[in-house]
Amino acid sequence: MAEPFIRIESIVKQYVRDTQVLTVLDGLSLSVEEGDFVALMGPSGSGKTTLLNLIAGIDKPTSGRIAVGKSEVSSMSEAALARYRSENIGFIFQLYNLVPVLTAFENVELPLLLTKMSRAQRRKQVELALSIVGLADRMDHYPRQLSGGQEQRVAIARAIATDPKVLVADEPTGDLDAKSGEEILILLERLNDEFKKTIVMVTHDPRAASRAHRLVHLDKGVLKEDIRAEGREVGLEAARSAVVS
Repeated sequence: MAEPFIRIESIVKQYVRDTQVLTVLDGLSLSVEEGDFVALMGPSGSGKTTLLNLIAGIDKPTSGRIAVGKSEVSSMSEAALARYRSENIGFIFQLYNLVPVLTAFENVELPLLLTKMSRAQRRKQVELALSIVGLADRMDHYPRQLSGGQEQRVAIARAIATDPKVLVADEPTGDLDAKSGEEILILLERLNDEFKKTIVMVTHDPRAASRAHRLVHLDKGVLKEDIRAEGREVGLEAARSAVVS
């Protein structure tokens, strides 16, 4: 039987503040299959974003092991982590993090400038990414000329421009109205279903979590609940119960 795509084994993450040691993740183990869509839920301070950052190689664990595919993320040097992130991870943030003085095209092109692609190859890749998110006709617009939902779609286009294996999304609908949030969730589902992207998403919103295939509930740095969908999605009732449990 093949190993899970993401393997997290007995992870501890601690921060030291003056003389105080703060344990954010406490011996957490988790496996994620390739092509899965996982929602991480839990109260503020439960370790959700920290876990996301560890998977993405933005941060390192205090102890334990993280592997993504054939990459031993937890033991990599900083240079190797930078290469791992650029080749394997697409980032989606709550506040988009677009560069205001760059057009949609230029924002999506940014991660490709770190690759060996030619200018023509970069253009083709950017146009494809913007087409996938439905903004091919907005490539020359600046962020200020776009709605919040459109800005988030540009951010998603930037995340998929390098064709990463994993998308990590931190509250991707948290700054959007209900209609725009729904459009983003439909887009994430499409990226998962059609393009086979493995998605790990942090959210406080049961409506967003209900669209995932699996819901992982953290509390005080430990795994409290792990719900696998019987069908395609976890469902709203299960997501709501995880919030109040």
